[in-house]
Amino acid sequence: MSVKTRFAPSPTGYLHVGGARTALFNYLFAKKYGGSFVLRIEDTDPERSKPEYSEQILISMKWLSLDWDEGPYYQSQRMELYKKFAEKLLEEGKAYRCFCTPEELEQMREEQRAKGLPTRYDGRCSRLSPEEVKRRVEAGMPYAIRLKVPQDRGVIAWKDLVKGPIEIDSKELDDFVLVRSDGTPTYNYAVVIDDYDMGITHVLRGEDHIPNTPKQILIYEALGWKAPAFGHMPMILGKDKTKLSKRHGAVGVEAYRDEGFLPEAMFNFLALLGASFDPNRDVYTKQELIELFDENKIGLHPAVFDPDKLYHINREHMKMLSTSELLERIKPFAEAKGYKVEPFHEQLIPLLVERMHTLKDFVELADYIFTDDYTVDQKAQEILEKNFPVEGLADMLAAAPWDAEHIEAALREYAAQKELKPREYFPYIRAVVTGKSVGPSLFHLLEAMPKDMVLRRLKR
Repeated sequence: MSVKTRFAPSPTGYLHVGGARTALFNYLFAKKYGGSFVLRIEDTDPERSKPEYSEQILISMKWLSLDWDEGPYYQSQRMELYKKFAEKLLEEGKAYRCFCTPEELEQMREEQRAKGLPTRYDGRCSRLSPEEVKRRVEAGMPYAIRLKVPQDRGVIAWKDLVKGPIEIDSKELDDFVLVRSDGTPTYNYAVVIDDYDMGITHVLRGEDHIPNTPKQILIYEALGWKAPAFGHMPMILGKDKTKLSKRHGAVGVEAYRDEGFLPEAMFNFLALLGASFDPNRDVYTKQELIELFDENKIGLHPAVFDPDKLYHINREHMKMLSTSELLERIKPFAEAKGYKVEPFHEQLIPLLVERMHTLKDFVELADYIFTDDYTVDQKAQEILEKNFPVEGLADMLAAAPWDAEHIEAALREYAAQKELKPREYFPYIRAVVTGKSVGPSLFHLLEAMPKDMVLRRLKR
């Protein structure tokens, strides 16, 4: 089947988890069927749309490797197209000019509320004579353009790609606005013009868009166009099953990048928000997700944003990288702290990767490999207060071959000479050399560190 999907964010803020999930599912859908993926920026709201947000969305998309095949298109540069089709609808009598002021509309709604009626536009301007419309236009009266919803349209139905058959009675809709009085198109109008013009065949979006779908179908019908297939994905909740918010971790995608999450892991995690491919597996490559994607596997129930699962997936993806590649990914986080990455640091990665959740953790867990001015944790401080002897230990280690086996033998021999219990003395050596109370195997850790660094700290 021919497939063309799109992601169409409004640049009124950074790209958040929900938007990124929408983009990713549309990307996977297109790639699964050998189709194309379009990026469109819906920036027709001049007050809320900001260029910096548009740029941030592009940066976040690129970081996630959501490579678009067309675009980015900007709605603000397509105003003539919206104007053209609005005039077509007016000429064909499928839309009309509405001269009602905000005050008149509010009075109308108050009267409806007082009578216990639903608040909706009553179509009064559709009953104006052509002569009266002409007079008002020539007098310079501002007007919006409304779609004339056919009263005999009946049920508006579509087979949703995710939720199955959905029906909404057209009687629930009033004559809604297509173009505002300032000339800007409404969301529902512009999205129809764009999707048709760009050849979009399938639209995957959040279920909060379900109320928009019948309006868009009516616009397609008024213009004589075939509507794309729609699929509405379940919303995303926090672990406490409440609406996702910043306290659940719903921040801009670039915040996860800055915290040290791998883009591969974020891609993987987002793909599982609302879809299940294998109940016994969480970790996938991008190519595997493209091959496994199936719109029928998108769930009907809300997805749960689980930070612990994200950390787990990120750790597994870090383990999939070579040590040299992982060190290269860690480099910016070290440099941000003023540290320099050295070749020997690669030897520490296998020892620390099991304890890392993000790239930043390497710098936090092992600041002692970058500087002699490392932090000493509280428990290590308590261990150091035991003040065990170290005199002569550096000389004994200096004479030993620098590998874990000989380092362990030297430490055990020194502890025996001083009549110290290894299980008490070895944590003391760890605290002296690293400032940490816990960590990987002490002997392998010392082996991975430069000999002169270890000896310098013991002598100090």
